[in-house]
Amino acid sequence: MDFKQLVDAAENWCSGNPFDLIFAEELDERRLDFYAEPGISFYVLCPDAATGGADTFHVWSESEDCLPFLQMAQDYISSCGKKTLVEVLDKVFRSFRPLLGLPDMDEERFEPYQADVEEDPETDHQQMGVSQQ
Repeated sequence: MDFKQLVDAAENWCSGNPFDLIFAEELDERRLDFYAEPGISFYVLCPDAATGGADTFHVWSESEDCLPFLQMAQDYISSCGKKTLVEVLDKVFRSFRPLLGLPDMDEERFEPYQADVEEDPETDHQQMGVSQQ
């Protein structure tokens, strides 16, 4: 994909979350740098198959505090199948949700199951086929 298209996709992605695209460099690395408060930063190295460069995305952070949170995104990128920039950025965003003070995605989707079953401990339960004599 043309680097300008990647930059446009990154800027569009930033419009829906707290991250800003703060730097885009095509000459050496095809690198996109992102930042969000409170001090969360990471960068994406974009594939460049046209020049024989890397054929997958790579995410990393120069912040020691951010690196552990990128593991999920790194595992996702290394799994089989080609990924788009937006898919990679979505995975990074999901990884950083706790640092951003946002609830985990799974918590939003699923509410804990609570059965409305009232049991009376004194109720005499008769077992089927067993005489209670």
